[in-house]
Amino acid sequence: MAARSARPALYISVDIEADGPIPGPYSMISFGAAVAGRQDGISYTAADPEQHTFYRELRPISEQFVPEALAVSGLDRDRLLREGADPALAMAEFRTWVAEVSAGAQPVMCGYPAAFDWTFLYWYLMRFGGASPFGHSGCLDMKTLYATKARVPLRAAVKGRMPGELLSRRPHTHHALDDAVEQAELMSNLMLWNPAQAPRG
Repeated sequence: MAARSARPALYISVDIEADGPIPGPYSMISFGAAVAGRQDGISYTAADPEQHTFYRELRPISEQFVPEALAVSGLDRDRLLREGADPALAMAEFRTWVAEVSAGAQPVMCGYPAAFDWTFLYWYLMRFGGASPFGHSGCLDMKTLYATKARVPLRAAVKGRMPGELLSRRPHTHHALDDAVEQAELMSNLMLWNPAQAPRG
């Protein structure tokens, strides 16, 4: 029996800002997404990460927050309580956006690192609407991708040790959309990177 050919993958860089360590007791207060590129078989095509983007600031879902975590984003909690998007509406709009930009391809969330951002994103998608356009496991961790290609331990997969040509020249601002765009460039650089002699950790 012939093997079923896989659909192309569309990689979407996502960055979230939260006011605590886990979703539920704490809130995702903003998230940004940027299309990084498309993989069809062994071919990867980088996208302009500013061309297709999504950003929302969300109304907090609980009274709990960690001041230090909230401060990282620079967002004002009182303003978010008044003006932040309803999470259910924001997740519905995000699902629609993902469907539009990934038409004909399988959307894959990518993050640096993916574990924290995916935890919040997937929880919110399921809690507010009960559906994830990425399925239950459609995420790729850029730290793991680098560690595998560079042949270094995961703990050594930090931007400060990466070759300069892999890094985006954009600043990491802790604004969710800025960081999603920056990390979309990192994702494409990693996907296209073929180190001739990978360092060994």
